[in-house]
Amino acid sequence: MGEWSSADPPPNPRRPPHDAAAPQPISPLDGRYRPAVEGLGDFLSEAGLNRARVHVEVEWLAYLTSHSLLGSAPLADGELAELRAWAADFGQAEIDRLAEIEATTQHDVKAVEYLVREQLSRQGLDRIAELTHVCCTSEDINNLSYALTVKQAIDEVWLPKLEAVIVELARQAEQYRELPMMSRTHGQPATPTTLGKELAVFVYRLSRQVAAIGRNEYLGKFSGATGTFAAHLAADPTVDWQRVSQEFVEGLGLDWNPLTTQIESHDWQAELYRRVAHANRILHNLATDIWSYISIGYFRQIPVAGATGSSTMPHKVNPIRFENAEANLELSNAILDSLAETLVTSRWQRDLTDSSAQRNIGVGLGHSVLALDNIRRGLGQIDAAPDVLAADLDANWEVLGEAIQTVIRAEVTAGRSTISDPYAALKELTRGRRIGQAELVEFVSALEIGQDAKDRLLALTPATYIGDAAKLLDRLA
Repeated sequence: MGEWSSADPPPNPRRPPHDAAAPQPISPLDGRYRPAVEGLGDFLSEAGLNRARVHVEVEWLAYLTSHSLLGSAPLADGELAELRAWAADFGQAEIDRLAEIEATTQHDVKAVEYLVREQLSRQGLDRIAELTHVCCTSEDINNLSYALTVKQAIDEVWLPKLEAVIVELARQAEQYRELPMMSRTHGQPATPTTLGKELAVFVYRLSRQVAAIGRNEYLGKFSGATGTFAAHLAADPTVDWQRVSQEFVEGLGLDWNPLTTQIESHDWQAELYRRVAHANRILHNLATDIWSYISIGYFRQIPVAGATGSSTMPHKVNPIRFENAEANLELSNAILDSLAETLVTSRWQRDLTDSSAQRNIGVGLGHSVLALDNIRRGLGQIDAAPDVLAADLDANWEVLGEAIQTVIRAEVTAGRSTISDPYAALKELTRGRRIGQAELVEFVSALEIGQDAKDRLLALTPATYIGDAAKLLDRLA
């Protein structure tokens, strides 16, 4: 038996041997699910954040020089264009160089400042080098960078994924607008509806969330170490620095926050993540409903060529898209709810808890994007089963009890009937019992009601007792 030092962990005979491999991702978002979420990496990654930081630093230089602030003079058009082009082309070379600089500075934003200074030197712009990061605290750069990257991630990745789901839901809602379906309140047969109307409910709910998220502010601050513009006024007390700050922040496409500590208070982030989490919960409801409809045969799954449903049961076609979505929506909300709760608190004028928390924004949104991808794909792999829907309706004629007792009440009120307590009469006939068409026809035929009312009831079937279900889809227009 070989020897091992007490300074080393003991060998584990149950651990399988493995060859040396490249570093592996811990999160499945960066592993097996990367193709579904990779669009977020352009914004909500370390590289995406640093790209935004460089952009903010360069735009601050552009603002200062174009307004001849702090003794500067405007750059030549070519000089400014070259500087902005460098920032826009931020890529692997800049990522690698930033890593080298930060290894020394041990400060990510300071590394960005030095990177920008190097570019200024390459362009022969050393005369404005000291304007780099001037009057800024790290959070002035970071809060604007996060606002920009989160806004882009929502607008360019998350919202389009959600809207694709809504479009597919709306298409199917219209397709099944008039397809009768048994409702299942409390899991029991209830007043029929249409499949299209039930899908339209989710279209309406999710569309409201899209509108709410579209109204969300993306706030930014640019006011120095404790939000007082102290350094700005010390450098030049003749400048209206509040106006400068507002113009600069709004020029980046953000909303200006005039009253802050060292940090922007993150309330807009909490509001946004709460709204995304709300949309997630509606999507979770959709996923569980579709899963349940599949389980009772209302939807048939379209087999995917070459796919395996079970390692041992060849017949299986499992609703894995909706199950995957459920899990990822729950993970997304665990993170987004945590961010919404924690980011709104900062001790006195600044603590660093938000720094670590915000690095997980991409994880929270990533699980939601993955869920959206699965729901969209899952919706594309199901078809309604009209025969199953029709058979279920025909097996539950007792659901017409609501219509019958309501008509009797109207007839009593109109003086065309003297039946007492029609609800009790129908309850005795139908509660907890399966009755068929023949029993209901016999019951209605014997009722003391007007002939028009009787004819309406005798013509009614579970499949036609759907009210305005089909017409309600017009409300989506």
